[in-house]
Amino acid sequence: MKIRIGVQLHPQHAPNYGLIRDAVRRCEDLGVDIVFNWDHFFPLYGDREGAHFECWTMLGAIAEQTERVELGALVTGGGYRNPDLLADMARTVDHISNGRLILGIGAGWYPKDYDQYGYEFGTPGTRLKLFKEYLARIDARLKVLNPAPVRKIPILIGGGGERKTLRLVAEYADIWHCFGDPETYRHKITVLDEHCSAVGTDPAHIEKSHDWPDAERAQDFLDEGVTLFTIGTGGPDYDLTKVKQALAWRDAHNGG
Repeated sequence: MKIRIGVQLHPQHAPNYGLIRDAVRRCEDLGVDIVFNWDHFFPLYGDREGAHFECWTMLGAIAEQTERVELGALVTGGGYRNPDLLADMARTVDHISNGRLILGIGAGWYPKDYDQYGYEFGTPGTRLKLFKEYLARIDARLKVLNPAPVRKIPILIGGGGERKTLRLVAEYADIWHCFGDPETYRHKITVLDEHCSAVGTDPAHIEKSHDWPDAERAQDFLDEGVTLFTIGTGGPDYDLTKVKQALAWRDAHNGG
């Protein structure tokens, strides 16, 4: 499988949307494979009360603006929206983009998002239970929408919980995103393989994803099966220096 490079444009600290639009344009012009944002309602670092924009409205705009890159959230908060509605939103953005959407989703983790917008934060256990229920409903709704998605929308699940999250990855995910050093990642893959065996999924069909470390350490993750690397960058400047380095590394490994 070829190496792919994603860029997560943090939708924070950009006082006008034009800065994000320009960053998206630059990403596509450079040859980035995927443009991600994130599904939070407030900045996660720096000025926590600074400028911020909403995820899915933005994805519709990115879909209309671009022609080649895939796009999605890294990741959507599982508890923020009715799952049937989320499936419909995803299908719609998939059509706007002509089949380039990735539906990234996780169980949610940032209390402020929940508290300030009136969602119940609960516990890790209740959020994972809800996440499991939502994935089943999203899967069912995507199968009956009219018109159907342009393609089978790839599901990206973020998280590394070995007992519950990785089981859901084995059941539903086309892409799995996780953090950790190469040794930790190797262990998680072993656990994921066990879950895949239990549910009858070929683990080779799940693309492995990780944050970009640097050109020197990326090979260690490639050796563990990671083929999708993502660089995060925030506003207002959206510096793509590391992105250019990662793209050069990708092209050298992919043969130009």
